[in-house]
Amino acid sequence: MFAIDSLLVKIALIGVIGIGAQWVAWRTGRPAIALMLLAGIVAGPVLGLIDPAKDFGALREPIIKLAVAVILFEGGLSLKFRELRHAGVAVFMLVFVGVPVGWALGTAAAYYGAGLPFELAALFGGIMVVTGPTVIVPLLRTLNITPRVKHMLKWEAIVNDPIGALLAVGIYSYIIHGGSDANGVGIVTDVVAASLLAMLIGGAAAFALTAAFVRGWVPEYLKAPVLLTTVIAVFVLSDLIMHETGLITVTVMGVVMANRETDSSHMLMRFKEDLTVLLVSGVFIILSATLDWTVVQNFQLRFLLFLVLLLFVVRPLTIMAALLFTRIPLRERLFVAWIAPRGIVAAAVTGLFALRLSDYGVPGAEALVPLSFAVVIATIFAHGFTAAPFARWLGLDRGKGDGVLLVGANGWTIAFAEFVKAQGRAVLVADTSQLALRRARHADLPVYHGDILDETHDDHLDMGRYQQLIAATDNDAYNALVCSELAPEVGHDRVSRVIAETPRGSRRRGRVLTLAGTPIETQLDRLQAGWTFGRTRITEKFPYADFVARMKASGGDSLMVARPSGDLAVFSAQHRPPVEPGDTIWTFVPPDDPRTRIEAREAAPK
Repeated sequence: MFAIDSLLVKIALIGVIGIGAQWVAWRTGRPAIALMLLAGIVAGPVLGLIDPAKDFGALREPIIKLAVAVILFEGGLSLKFRELRHAGVAVFMLVFVGVPVGWALGTAAAYYGAGLPFELAALFGGIMVVTGPTVIVPLLRTLNITPRVKHMLKWEAIVNDPIGALLAVGIYSYIIHGGSDANGVGIVTDVVAASLLAMLIGGAAAFALTAAFVRGWVPEYLKAPVLLTTVIAVFVLSDLIMHETGLITVTVMGVVMANRETDSSHMLMRFKEDLTVLLVSGVFIILSATLDWTVVQNFQLRFLLFLVLLLFVVRPLTIMAALLFTRIPLRERLFVAWIAPRGIVAAAVTGLFALRLSDYGVPGAEALVPLSFAVVIATIFAHGFTAAPFARWLGLDRGKGDGVLLVGANGWTIAFAEFVKAQGRAVLVADTSQLALRRARHADLPVYHGDILDETHDDHLDMGRYQQLIAATDNDAYNALVCSELAPEVGHDRVSRVIAETPRGSRRRGRVLTLAGTPIETQLDRLQAGWTFGRTRITEKFPYADFVARMKASGGDSLMVARPSGDLAVFSAQHRPPVEPGDTIWTFVPPDDPRTRIEAREAAPK
């Protein structure tokens, strides 16, 4: 039997609480970072279920640091240089202008607002230039805003994280080496040299790994473990050279690997994403559970002035100054100027230096921990709960996608696309053949020429506009591949395929469109025979059972159910979605049903 205070029980509890908070956030549409923070506070100082300082002891700091390293590496893996085509200048300005301006303004706010000594104010101001992927990525996942704004916030968060930590390292070295008597030039030289060395280590590790993967020197089942072990090893190596430079190493390593050819890149990315979700959840619970009443009692009222300055003066002025001479529209600048939640790196780095400075006897260092947690809590709640309404107010929120993406241009998909368009929903027909897309263009349908599996489709396609993806080419293997590759990106319940003719008894993998799993060849023959697309609204007087009986009699196919909320669900051979009164079912029916012909005419374009 395990005691309730068993470390094994505490680890399991952290996992359950963290992932549970993320699941609740997904179900309710609330910011995941805010719910994880609340869950950690309730589990920690409120109920006392978790006490990280007692439970983990000396292991707490290395656990958090290694988790942050993996999170930053995964963030670097998401940074594609092609994303900078539209946001490159803005990202450059946010890093090379925004960081020094933000540092100066943050230092002034900490000195005059929070009342910290100048050296501590400069250290804390350096840490406050970070936002971080642990808070930005979960926040952006819930928003459907323009790609340029997403890229700006993502790049700024990931790139500025190690920069803020290094600024803190420099100020810390300045303080412990005598303040005004310290050799400032020597400290700067050491930090720059260590940073360059860290970048070289990260770049070399990335080149070595990608070369080994491409040449087949590492078997498939070992690629993910080798990658994770290498990330941890180079992080520790760089951190031994100088504290916090490991953050630069793993970030550079991730960016380099993201932009080099790597076999199994999709598999590795998914592994890292899954691991990162676990780490973000766990570290957030640990950090928020670290709060105790001693920390709360050290919070001073004057810190509120600093929070107001940070939210409404420091961040807006920093972004406006950094993007002053760019072509970024004002509404996008305003959104970026408001969104700056702080998370794991800010809290972890502040706690680390606060402990070291307190041991060193620096007056005022004990105020850093409560101040950092106040910033984390204030920014997560302020930005987490206002990001979506503010985006809508600025006109940046494109709303929940309600469209259908059809892969494969043929007579059936073009006819279905016309029907979807007639319902007032977004639709897109994608194909690798210009010739096949001609009919779609003549029907005035939006088209995409290219392979939907090509990574560059992100540059041309806004996947957020489409609720359902249907692969309906005449190549059954390609349809299955499209579904398996894109399901992690858009959701397994949002991808389906139309199968080709298959031998009797063969296994059909993935979600197959229509309850009968009708092959594409049969659908094309039916279209030629006069079958049409229609819609039927389910009501109290005409329940779903009556609809099923009619469809059985006519031999028609049920395709999708459109709900009053705008959601779309697919009828498939593996799954029949629940249907309630008020829902509308999209059908493909033969021409010998008079009622269906009337409904089809009503649904047809005017």
